[in-house]
Amino acid sequence: MREIWTEVASDLSSDAAYWQLAIVGASLLLAWAINKLVQMQLMQKAPETWKVGVGGLKRVLFPLTSLAFVYLGKLVLQHWQHTSILALASTLLVAMALVRLAVYTLRYIFSPSAWLKTTENAIASVIWLGVALHLIGFLPEILRALDDISFTAGKNRVSLLLILQAMTTVVVTVVIALWLSRLLENRVMRAERINMNMRVVLTKLLRVVLTLVGVLAALSAIGFDITLLSVFGGALGVGLGFGLQKIASNYVSGFIILLDESVHLGDVMTIDGHYGVVNQIRSRYLVLRKLDGTEVVIPNETLIGSAVINHSFSDRKARINLPLQISYESGLEEAMNLMREVAGQHPRVMKDPGPETQILGFGESGIDLQLVLWIPDPEEGSASLKSSLYLEIWHAFQKHGIGIPYPQRDIRIVGSSLKEALPTPDNKKPA
Repeated sequence: MREIWTEVASDLSSDAAYWQLAIVGASLLLAWAINKLVQMQLMQKAPETWKVGVGGLKRVLFPLTSLAFVYLGKLVLQHWQHTSILALASTLLVAMALVRLAVYTLRYIFSPSAWLKTTENAIASVIWLGVALHLIGFLPEILRALDDISFTAGKNRVSLLLILQAMTTVVVTVVIALWLSRLLENRVMRAERINMNMRVVLTKLLRVVLTLVGVLAALSAIGFDITLLSVFGGALGVGLGFGLQKIASNYVSGFIILLDESVHLGDVMTIDGHYGVVNQIRSRYLVLRKLDGTEVVIPNETLIGSAVINHSFSDRKARINLPLQISYESGLEEAMNLMREVAGQHPRVMKDPGPETQILGFGESGIDLQLVLWIPDPEEGSASLKSSLYLEIWHAFQKHGIGIPYPQRDIRIVGSSLKEALPTPDNKKPA
């Protein structure tokens, strides 16, 4: 780096700097034009399945294209003069490509969150700091200082530099494994010929297997003896048998639920007194979204060890009952026809099977009726539907003179025995 900076200082006082700066400017301009052209073509013609590759290409295309033009200019120009400025520009463009690729990979693997933004900033800062230390010539000295800080573990010498290299190797390998697993997960989830539950099981198995393979590969790369993990595996088995049995039970229950297809995303269920729609099926728990917008997290073990109601297991339609009472003076058949007509005009009520009216019995104050109807979307709830139908039935009854009774009691006084029993000022009740 000292030789490069010496060449830069000498080039700045000659025409060599102008040629190099011109090549850098022309490379950036050509790369920008190519980047715009390629993005327009990809957005118009690229299929949806290429989304991952297109996203990564859009972020690294500009620095990589600029780097290619700068390197080409360096090959041509180095026969006549120094190319130190082009070497510095190449280093900066490589760092830019690494930052963009790292940020894109993290955003593709993980959902947007505050910690993700912090991690992206930290990675970008580390890369640019490393480039800056490299350009000013301090990086080799820092690496030597880290290597001097060491200790002995058994027969092996372990330095701080080795630990940092091992951590970096593990992190990079795991990130690559997670990126590959997300790529395969997206392809599996688009496979319409496979059942949805089976797709979820496959995606979870892929993530676990690839993450495990990535960790083992990283440990092997840094020289870690993988056979030592057998001791940890035995301890983990004992822990699962005692303290972690509930967690293990929930995970196993989750895979059983997915494989036996008893629960699907979007099912309308009643679990432990909670009625709602299945919003998520995770390895350890199920998320049930209730009709009021709240979400209930239910452990998978609850679904295996207790009775649950799946309202949409074999058929999604649901039955709604609306009890009603009319007076004895009203027309019974006319009231029943009006109730069916009002229900049939509502957009949420199914036409097949259509609404029907039933006579439940003859009560003390009136005739007990029930309107039975079916809806195809029970996840939308029934409270607003019942309120709307009751209001329309009320208007129809008012229009046709059909009355809705209220409780009435008749009091009859028979004979004069009651009058004699009541105390009066002149006739006191005997003691």
